Amino acid sequence: MSRALPLSRKVLVLAASTALAAPLLLAGPASGAETGASAQAYTVTPLTFTVEAGGRTCAVDADLYRPAGVDAAHPAPAVVATNGFGGSKADGSTDAIGKAFAERGYVGLVYSGLGFGRSGCLISLDDPRIDGQAATRLLDFLGGTRAADDGTRADFVVKDGAGDPRVGMIGGSYGGAIQLATASVDPRLDALVPLITWNDLAYSLAPNGADRATPGVFKWQWANGFYLMGEGQPLLVPSLDPSRINSLRCLHFVTDACDTLRLLNSGRYPAADTKKMLDFARSVSPVSYLDRVKAPTLIVQGQSDSLFNLNEAQDTYERLQSRGVETKMIWQSWGHSGGQAPGELDLGQGNLESTYVGGRVLAWFDRYLRGDASTDTGAEFAYYRSWQSGYATASRVPALSQKLYLSGDGKLVDNRAKVARGSRTYSNWLVPTSHSESSLTGLIGLPDPQPYDTKGTYLGWTSAPLTAPVDLVGSPKATLRVVSPKTERVQDSGDAADKLVLFAKVYDIAPDGRKTLVNRLVAPVRVPDVTRLFTVELPGIAHRYETGHRLEFVIAASDDAYGGNRGVKPVIVTAAPEDTGTLELPLVKGRVG
Repeated sequence: MSRALPLSRKVLVLAASTALAAPLLLAGPASGAETGASAQAYTVTPLTFTVEAGGRTCAVDADLYRPAGVDAAHPAPAVVATNGFGGSKADGSTDAIGKAFAERGYVGLVYSGLGFGRSGCLISLDDPRIDGQAATRLLDFLGGTRAADDGTRADFVVKDGAGDPRVGMIGGSYGGAIQLATASVDPRLDALVPLITWNDLAYSLAPNGADRATPGVFKWQWANGFYLMGEGQPLLVPSLDPSRINSLRCLHFVTDACDTLRLLNSGRYPAADTKKMLDFARSVSPVSYLDRVKAPTLIVQGQSDSLFNLNEAQDTYERLQSRGVETKMIWQSWGHSGGQAPGELDLGQGNLESTYVGGRVLAWFDRYLRGDASTDTGAEFAYYRSWQSGYATASRVPALSQKLYLSGDGKLVDNRAKVARGSRTYSNWLVPTSHSESSLTGLIGLPDPQPYDTKGTYLGWTSAPLTAPVDLVGSPKATLRVVSPKTERVQDSGDAADKLVLFAKVYDIAPDGRKTLVNRLVAPVRVPDVTRLFTVELPGIAHRYETGHRLEFVIAASDDAYGGNRGVKPVIVTAAPEDTGTLELPLVKGRVG
């Protein structure tokens, strides 16, 4: 059933819980404080900056962290940070960034993003034309060309030229994308460290693993939760600031953001409206402006993240690298869906020196802010290995290295000659029949039922038990052909909601039959044309399949964290040695079959 959702009671409860319990912060659970052996004293000065943003004039609320001994004669480079969605300069990890880097001799400037905390203006989703331009006002302050509203000036920041401060940015999620947005409109930024952020909001909120030009499948839990967190900001942080209010139909966001959510919730995607939605979502996403980013960028993305998965980081990484921008990438354990592992970075606790990612961040800033050309900034690519509690490194993201075939008897085989002829059928119901996750539970620490699929509403292909461990690092790719006569009759109606929706995923099946959906990740697909082959890029993972375990590739008719099909659409999948679906895997150890 196509899910045409008002802001349901369930979403209200989830979003309200999220807004009260935790904004989208950079830090994970507490893991012990650390300030480093050479921690310095510092002062904190509250400041405001009047900015022009999106045709409005508003104040940005900030705190300036100044290390002791830093002055015009002894300047220091600066680090700027802002909050994750729903947070402010004062939340548990954002202010910790100012403290952590001031203790290490950097000037820190931490601020509440537009529309959050006590900063004015509307929430514009890190639009470079609005949020990015507002951030340049802060760089002007650090460059000494403008004062704060109270007249305070920063004549103690290292400069690379008149009005050009030596400055980097760090932050997670909403505080990650703002770095790229700012760098796209202001070349003065010298180093970026975006964590767990997006590349393309159209993919993030309505992903389509098969075709970015076709509207994807609505991620309704995440999207509605964010919407309510944003609309509730004037209540959570009471303010009479008129720059924070848009209209009764769209209280606190820019109008295009509200229109986008209404369209996604409607379950109807006519071509003209869909184009407007995709154009807006991409205009506020790095995918549309990375060609203007030149600052060295250390990308850190979370493996446990169904909001902004590893594919988004890889897309940003590859785009920057293709342009010759100094770029490296780390896949850490935790993201928006939880997954914090012992010994991982937690800036809320300041454990920079004692963690792998923290050490990489310090080295990045040492190289590009302190100008230490001898600093080793680490491997091109690194990923956390849960099976060995540490990081592995590589010169690049692993490529697809083994192709498996979907046999008509439900087996996943390593040779086309082993494919049995046959066909199998599944169908969706009028309610969701598969579960991957309850999207906000990882963020707010609530339990979540185990993933499941209901018999008759999915098809699976299972490998033989593995004879040795297999390590998969990267994004699997499936090539499929399906038959759906009911879809074929309506898929060209002009409304993308009439196209077939399915969900692709890979399970790890233990010898006792227990199934694990790695990080609860799935690839939603709105099939562009059921009469043609289509290719699905699954979410990236880093996972070991142990000896005796089996891989299962599944396509399911629905998922209760997403929108679904309009009407009942039975699907047939056929197989023959000369013509069958395939699954390609990026393996760094072992083989399947």
